[in-house]
Order: sequence, then C-alpha cells, then structure tokens
Amino acid sequence: MRYLNLGCGKRYHPDWINMDMHPQGPAVIAHDLTKGIPMADDSCDVVYHSNLLEHLRPPEAGGLMKDCFRVLKPGGTLRVAVPDLEQSCRMYLTKLESALRGDIAGSADYEWMVIELLDQMVREQSGGDMLAYLNRDNLANEAFVYARIGEEGRDLVRSLHHPSSRDKASASSIHSVWRRARQALARAASGFYGGLANSILGLFLGRTGLRALQIGRFRLSGEVHRWMYDRYSLGRLMVKAGFGTPTVVTAEKSGIPEWSTYSLDSLPDGTIVKPDSLFMEGTKPEKVFHESQNR
Repeated sequence: MRYLNLGCGKRYHPDWINMDMHPQGPAVIAHDLTKGIPMADDSCDVVYHSNLLEHLRPPEAGGLMKDCFRVLKPGGTLRVAVPDLEQSCRMYLTKLESALRGDIAGSADYEWMVIELLDQMVREQSGGDMLAYLNRDNLANEAFVYARIGEEGRDLVRSLHHPSSRDKASASSIHSVWRRARQALARAASGFYGGLANSILGLFLGRTGLRALQIGRFRLSGEVHRWMYDRYSLGRLMVKAGFGTPTVVTAEKSGIPEWSTYSLDSLPDGTIVKPDSLFMEGTKPEKVFHESQNR
C-alpha cells in the first residue's frame, strides 16, 4: 500500500511518503506542490493533506485536487482537512451575540474568533495578531482558545512561554554556543546587506513602494491563507476533480485502513490536533470516464 502525505509539516508517519516545501525531518521529501505531485499516474492508494489547501489560490487548489485524482489508483481515497469556515462562522455569530449582551467572557471569545477568521488572510508579517494574542502573559479565555486551536496550538504556546529542558540543556553546551554565534553572525550579515538592499530599493521605489514590496514578499511566502472552505465548497471542489460523492468524516474516523494508528489528525489518547478543521474524504471511481470514450 502506498500512502502519500502532502504538505505534512511536523505531522508525518514513516510508513507514508511525506512531502513538504520545507521538510522538518529526514523522512520528508522537499517539494513545491504548486509544481505538481511528483508521482506516476494511478500509483497511490491514499492521498492525504491537512491545512494545505487554504494556502493556495483557488485555481492552484483546483489543480492540486486534480493531481491528487491523477496519482490515486482507481478505488483510492483522498482525505482532506481544512479550517472549517462554517464552524468558525457559527461560533463567531454566537460569540458576537454574547459580546453584544455585555458578557465579559463572550467578548474575549469574540476577539479570538475575529482573529481566527481574518488574521491569517490579512496579516502582513509573520505570526500576525494571532501570535501576539497567544503570546500574552494571561489568556482570559484560555480554555476556549485551546479548544479551538488544539494540540498544535498548545505546542506553540508552550514554546513561547516555556522553553523545553532540552533547549535549556543544549544552550549550555559548547557546540550550541558556537552554533548560536554563527547564527548571530549570519543574521548580522543578512541584516546589513538586507538593510543596504532596502536602502537602494527605497531610492527607486520610495517608502511606500518599498513597503509594498516587503508585504508582497511576505504574502508570497506561503504563510497566509488565500481561501476558506466549508463542506459544500470543498465537496464541490472534490467532485469537480473527479471524485465520487464526498463525505464528511471526523478526525478519528476514516475509510483509510487503520487510520487512527497513524496519529495524523488525532493523538492516541483521542486529542484532536486541529479541532477547528473540516475533514472530508472522496474515492476515485473504479472506472474513470473519459470524454473520448463517448465519441
């Protein structure tokens, strides 16, 4: 069985073929998926991607889904996870009503929901307002935020406020001191030459033009969201790519054999990695209809 995990980030399994533009482990293949999936036609039993589709422009997303269809064997399964627009909108409206009634807790939750819906689409610097919110010393609505962002968000908050003992131990080693010194020199050089380049560009582009260039570079970095999906729009996208009637599934449940053992959308204890996600699956028909067959 050949299972393919696209845009895997930190969540991958050694039994799968794992790909990401910026590999975070030796078991991950470096590849830019906007250039297509580097696999042969009808070569995979399962294709899975989580929180990848929303980072692509709609035409690119449609192209990726068609490429997923291409590499799947007839009868193969596509599993997709994306931030759930419907779920976020419903929660936003609920918290808006609470805030309008003067509910203090509801107001804090409302602030988070606005950030959750908009920040990753409009931010102009890495992390945006979401990172600033999570970096607060005290989160008045900590339980609500953690329920939204799940285990991945908890890991981020822990790394912001509580560096691991491994990090502290490595910081005292000679190797680590030398490595951090080299990194500091590299940052200094980058800052000097980057500043020089910006000064030269500023002469030609002006202050506004230079800022527009910097924002544009960030917006093209892959961090921002370019679209959002609900069960209707994602289902239509899958059908358009050729898949049979898509179904909504859960983080733990799947038509993929032994899905829960891979701990990609949920952990062994049942914790959901991204609770704000929509999960859908579709199957490539056993017999694919081609227009030429009808001529």
